Amino acid sequence: MTTTATFERQTKALIDDLKSVCANYGLGNDGNEFKIITQVFLYKFLNDKFVHEIKRLEPKLAKAENWEVELKKYSPNDYEMLMMQLSESTAHLKPKQFISSLFERQNEANFAEIFDTTLLEIAKENSDIFSVVTEGGEKIVLFENISKYVTDKRDDFCKAIINKLIGFSFENIFHEKFDFYATIFEYLISDYNTNSGGKYAEYFTPHAVAKIMASCLVTQVEKDVTCYDPSAGSGTLLMNLAHAIGEDKCTIYSQDISQKSSNLLRLNLILNDLVHSIPNIVKGNTILEPYHKDANGKLKQFDFIVSNPPFKLDFSDYVADLDTKENHDRFFAGMPNVPKAKKEGMAIYPLFIQHIMHTLSAKGKAAIVVPTGFITAQSGIERKIRERLVEQKMLRGVISMPSNIFATTGTNVSILFIDNANKKGNIVLMDASKLGTTVKEGKNQKTLLSQDEEQKIINTFNNHEAIEDFTVVLSYDQIKEKNYSFSAGQYFEVKIEYTDITKSEFEAKMNSFKSNLDSLFAESKTLEKEIQKQLEGLKYE
Repeated sequence: MTTTATFERQTKALIDDLKSVCANYGLGNDGNEFKIITQVFLYKFLNDKFVHEIKRLEPKLAKAENWEVELKKYSPNDYEMLMMQLSESTAHLKPKQFISSLFERQNEANFAEIFDTTLLEIAKENSDIFSVVTEGGEKIVLFENISKYVTDKRDDFCKAIINKLIGFSFENIFHEKFDFYATIFEYLISDYNTNSGGKYAEYFTPHAVAKIMASCLVTQVEKDVTCYDPSAGSGTLLMNLAHAIGEDKCTIYSQDISQKSSNLLRLNLILNDLVHSIPNIVKGNTILEPYHKDANGKLKQFDFIVSNPPFKLDFSDYVADLDTKENHDRFFAGMPNVPKAKKEGMAIYPLFIQHIMHTLSAKGKAAIVVPTGFITAQSGIERKIRERLVEQKMLRGVISMPSNIFATTGTNVSILFIDNANKKGNIVLMDASKLGTTVKEGKNQKTLLSQDEEQKIINTFNNHEAIEDFTVVLSYDQIKEKNYSFSAGQYFEVKIEYTDITKSEFEAKMNSFKSNLDSLFAESKTLEKEIQKQLEGLKYE
């Protein structure tokens, strides 16, 4: 029996083979390489999922010596009936669109055109289920012309791709669960998830942070809930959240300004059996034009919200556009200032926090990655947001993470937890900054948490445990008394160490202190006389 480790190794080998083909045709580390790799991988996955599903629905296909030959015997009506029985997460394919069919046609003239046309037809025929939408209502379909990125020998390039896809099947791994696909997804995009200097940096949230956020949010059995990320990136936070709730018990919503991120999130949803949520994935500017609304035009409210928003970003071009009547409630604490020197240093994350507070349902919960400076800022928007969280009794707690938990940024981060149902208080503030092991990752330092440390954070937070120098459990009034500080360290007791000594030892110490002080005073007087002499000498000169 093939093990999960074997499946994982084979899948990673396929990804490596596809990257090798791209490198051989001049696309290694090219800006378009990730589009080819992710789309080809997705085509392979959907092809094998289709084969897996039809064999499950039709035992005679599973038993056939050649399932494809047997399937081609179906009449158009019988084939259509079979398509109607497929699950919504399975793309509808025609026999001519199978990888095996393209493999057989690879020596035909203009094979690149045949290859591209096949992908475009699949995208068009499945656009209702698999398309990401833009805030303007345009559909971003599954596939595009792959061969256009190759300047020469396009037919040979597409042949090389097809020959890599034919030798391995995903059929036996569709029963695998979240952890397997999370590993594959991270491997698939590992070379392409860097900040390329664009306005919206696509942060890949470390798995440990995503797991802690999801585990501290989902503490009971949930059913038919909505999950939202207004700055979704490639979807790591949403995938962890959906897995904690149950993929069949939640619906995902997201918005992100990056088309690259939206495409990666779609891939993540397909891998993790969340295809039903793809129509809710929107490419757009959440702060300026939030997309998800109810029938009455008001912003939709969500049961669970997770976010690792960009901390800083130049949004000076549209600050004035945000000053509308509709936005006064949403951005109750106001707009961050525009720095005179570096506009890209504008703090945008406070707008995301306010947006999340505004779109949280009456009993909703949220977890947001914030710079640790947010939890103690004494003035400005950050202070106003903290006051509102306490005054409206929305705060659940804060976990201050170790430095360098994100290898891509030196900014210390904390996780802010909001809970609209936490009216009585019982707020947990945690200082987890001393946990973890520092390792070198490229040129950067990175802190890794062990599984035991992750579990310690989750259990302590969820059990409301007060542990010396690690956590405090507080009421809203206690936080008000401390000037609305969300830093655990400001609530830790100051330790004063006592040492038992005898009366004679105490007198000896006091005499020693007195002798030292007398000596210092005498020295001070001598110096004072010396300085006075010099000053008088200068006066007469």
